[in-house]
Amino acid sequence: MSAEPRINDRIRVPEVRLVGPSGEQVGIVPLAKALELAQEYDLDLVEVAANARPPVCKLMDYGKFKYESAMKAREARKNQAHTVIKEMKLRPKIDPHDYDTKKGHVVRFLKQGDKVKITIMFRGREQSRPELGYRLLQRLAEDVQDLGFVESNPKQDGRNMIMVLGPHKKKTEAMAEARQAQEARKADAKANPGRSQNAAEAETAEDVDVEAPAEAPAEA
Repeated sequence: MSAEPRINDRIRVPEVRLVGPSGEQVGIVPLAKALELAQEYDLDLVEVAANARPPVCKLMDYGKFKYESAMKAREARKNQAHTVIKEMKLRPKIDPHDYDTKKGHVVRFLKQGDKVKITIMFRGREQSRPELGYRLLQRLAEDVQDLGFVESNPKQDGRNMIMVLGPHKKKTEAMAEARQAQEARKADAKANPGRSQNAAEAETAEDVDVEAPAEAPAEA
């Protein structure tokens, strides 16, 4: 069934509760009178509350109304952000360099407003030392506490231990800040045309990553 409201001569009721073009209440009038007023104002008679008794109709430019509604819906979809859950995998005996690398990824994800699922993978005899994984997860949570919080505490899941970090910053805020930073860099590039092409390409790649889909899980 169409969601389009009935307009003008498609309205088939003896009388309507009429609302004027500026939102003023005209009152209950015969349909013929409402259509006559619509012609005088060079507007459409639009049924805005079909289930009311009598139905409520408003005088408006229906074409303009549809266009503005479509633009608002488009802007709302543009600004809508879905929280993405990224995943990072570590080993309980990860070396310092790898830890710093993995932590850097977690920091980037949280800055982008995404949740991060941290998975500690135990192999062989490591399964008898779950405290190693627990301590590692606690350490990571403390290292990124300025950007995120522990949304789901560490728990054992078979051979793995899992913890979920949530960002302090909302996705929409992160996206807005990323767009502002991108615009600032573009303005700087115009003001300093001598910048290297490599630097510009690197920044463009960074901007694209802000709204990129979830990356494949990284293993230690």
